[in-house]
Amino acid sequence: MSTAPASSFTYEIEETKDSNDFNVTVITCHGRLVSDNKEEIRNLVAPMIQRGGRIALDFGDISYLDSSGLGAIVGLKVSAINRGLCVLELRNLTPRVKELLSLSNLLQLFSS
Repeated sequence: MSTAPASSFTYEIEETKDSNDFNVTVITCHGRLVSDNKEEIRNLVAPMIQRGGRIALDFGDISYLDSSGLGAIVGLKVSAINRGLCVLELRNLTPRVKELLSLSNLLQLFSS
């Protein structure tokens, strides 16, 4: 893997079906989710929300999340809730991301 700029954000997507034949998409995120790249995650996840199913954002390798990145994932969560046939969840939160969600009273929103 090549060295990426400090503000980079990369991801891998794995799509499967669960035992009920629902779409399950795991997006393993890497790097920093900040104002410079918040649109990238929005543009990636928004069409998946329209499709329905379960979407898991794996944040185990997110080194930094700023308020813009946080706003992007909150907006996606609200879209998933409003869509109704989609569940958006966060997995493998780093202590720093978990603390940010807790301090902003958003941890419970993603604890569904």
